[in-house]
Amino acid sequence: MTVPNLITIGRLLAVPVLIWALIGGDWMLAFGIFVAAGISDAVDGAIARHFDQHSDLGLYLDPIADKALLVSVFVGLALLGRLPDWLAIAVVSRDLLIVAAVLLSYVMGRPVVVRPLLVSKLNTVAQIVLAGVALGEPAFELSLRAEIDFLVAVTVVLTGVSAAAYLVDWLRHMNAADDPSDRRGDPQ
Repeated sequence: MTVPNLITIGRLLAVPVLIWALIGGDWMLAFGIFVAAGISDAVDGAIARHFDQHSDLGLYLDPIADKALLVSVFVGLALLGRLPDWLAIAVVSRDLLIVAAVLLSYVMGRPVVVRPLLVSKLNTVAQIVLAGVALGEPAFELSLRAEIDFLVAVTVVLTGVSAAAYLVDWLRHMNAADDPSDRRGDPQ
């Protein structure tokens, strides 16, 4: 087990504590966990690169931990009325659609390699900033409604564009795999 994987597992284990802090209204703890998770994500990546501690487990575990954290924060903040419900639904739905497309491709014998797109990276940054501001507002007793509304708009646009970009890539992949000379098992 590599050090980066241990850090990532720690980040994954922090998710229930973050949810507990949200439910209990402990905004400072929730904000602190979110910031610590973000720092740990950067640290585990730096360690993996610097000490060549990349692993197959880390390749899958790191994005799972990141998504678990962001999904938990968005759903929790929506349920607590701090973010719009429809935004949480859009964010979660995009991720579920990507996972479903990857699984369907695999089941159909046409596995697709998901590579992060620039718009997806921008979407993740927008989600992180929005989550941090939405957690920080009550934690530090600030009034950031205009900033949050702006970040909500940016995040929903990037979420939609990112989902569409992945859909286009997936459809291209699936259509290319539909080459008639490559039909395995189809009746003649």
